[in-house]
Amino acid sequence: MNASLSNIWSADKPPRLLASRHRESKEIRFPPFRPGSPLASWQEVVSLDGVGIVYSFSVIHPNPKSGAKPYALGYVDLPGPVRIFGRIQGDAVEVGSHCEAVPDDEFGYHFKQLNV
Repeated sequence: MNASLSNIWSADKPPRLLASRHRESKEIRFPPFRPGSPLASWQEVVSLDGVGIVYSFSVIHPNPKSGAKPYALGYVDLPGPVRIFGRIQGDAVEVGSHCEAVPDDEFGYHFKQLNV
């Protein structure tokens, strides 16, 4: 995985997305602040529940000449609460469908639709 993206995953098995939570307000921010950030001292690193619900999405249809298949981009609400933007993989993505955050070598993470 890209070294700049590796700080978003915990060492747990299976890995979980990491975020920053403000010590006073408890507001959660993704991705987490880097340790050298001047704001890092106000934060604690927390792991997120990786299963969430699709809030909104759009299907992107690349130029046919590219050979790339259509894909979904959208927002997923994870418990915490935190809303994260990313690719959503699945055959029939719908608002309200359940999905799970999984590591991705190219983008750091993507969401995989679950059949619930």
